[in-house]
Amino acid sequence: MFKRSFKLAGVALVAASLAFTGCGSRTEATTGGSAGATKVAKIGVVAPLSGGLSALGLGIRNSVDLAIRQANESNAIPGWKLELAAQDDEAKPDVGKNAATKLAGDDAVVGVVGALNSSVSQSVTPVLQSARITQVSPANTGPSLTQGASFATAPARPNDNFFRTCTTDIIQGGVAAQYLIDSGIKKIGTIHDKKIYGQGLVGSVTENFKKLGGEVVIAETINPDDSDFGSVITKVKNANPEAVYYGGEYPQAGPLSQQMKAAGLKVPLMGGDGIFDGTYIKLAGAASDGDFATSVGEPAETSASAKAFIDAYAKAGFAEPYAAYGAQSYDAANAIIAALKTSLASATDAKSAREATIKAMSGVTFTGATGKVAFDEYGDTVTKVVTVYKVADGKWAAEKTIDQS
Repeated sequence: MFKRSFKLAGVALVAASLAFTGCGSRTEATTGGSAGATKVAKIGVVAPLSGGLSALGLGIRNSVDLAIRQANESNAIPGWKLELAAQDDEAKPDVGKNAATKLAGDDAVVGVVGALNSSVSQSVTPVLQSARITQVSPANTGPSLTQGASFATAPARPNDNFFRTCTTDIIQGGVAAQYLIDSGIKKIGTIHDKKIYGQGLVGSVTENFKKLGGEVVIAETINPDDSDFGSVITKVKNANPEAVYYGGEYPQAGPLSQQMKAAGLKVPLMGGDGIFDGTYIKLAGAASDGDFATSVGEPAETSASAKAFIDAYAKAGFAEPYAAYGAQSYDAANAIIAALKTSLASATDAKSAREATIKAMSGVTFTGATGKVAFDEYGDTVTKVVTVYKVADGKWAAEKTIDQS
């Protein structure tokens, strides 16, 4: 998930940086700035800070931390100090629900950035909605989270507290399908991991690929914890696809690509932002060369709007890269901070500002690391940018950026 996988210097974190141990997590404060502040408001994070997807979760946490540090240093909200409350969801819906419950029980929490996984947000969002806490996801691409189960025919917003700074699988799936067709690929096989994200992404690719005249010759599934894909690969190989589209994340996608090529199914594997990570290439090895992924936004390293974020992140000395969703997470936190400038202005305490923060989010607009940050009537970002990447010589390289805003 990150061509953004350049190695930041391994500078030791100062005492103000977050300490994190084991699979659990605890609420922690960010220090600095806001001289004379007497009141505290917290921005939570719900993300996988341990386990197979922790590279992404830690990038999310650190990017939110950076936004909070900067807000405190500039005294962005006079009379208030912002603190970070980071919770590990382990990429599991039940753990995420517990994390959200813990944050909702903290009266100082007024906004939350997360989750990474759409399936986790399905458990997190109702808890935060009930507590009237604003949630902004930097990574959830499932359309139903903002437009309901009938998003394709009768979109209706299910939760007014949920927003996102990434575009949806409606856009991502269409871009992937068009790119495959334009590359001369007319027959694909699909595989997904049965989770909301993977299933939804494959559904979008399938629908768009067929509309463009392509043929889906076989559709298979795996279990999220599978590691041996031999039987599925045999079925897909016998169908003779020209490419395989995988819906899911890199812990399974990398080994799947490696095992496909070893079994003689020497066609490209393509996936969504769930596989766009340097770890995918490590897991797949040399077999990953020629594979594709789409990811939300334009490449941060070549984006003028992201330069200030990248420079500040490097100077902050975080031990981990900002990863695939760093820019989106930074913008998500700053969107909440922008709303807090309104909601906390006359608030006596953070909890009393929760409702006003949700309402203020609809008026948030600024130029962030990902470009224009603003939300439509569903809470979706108005910026609909997707980039196609290809593995070349063991690295993700941007092939094409498409703006459908």
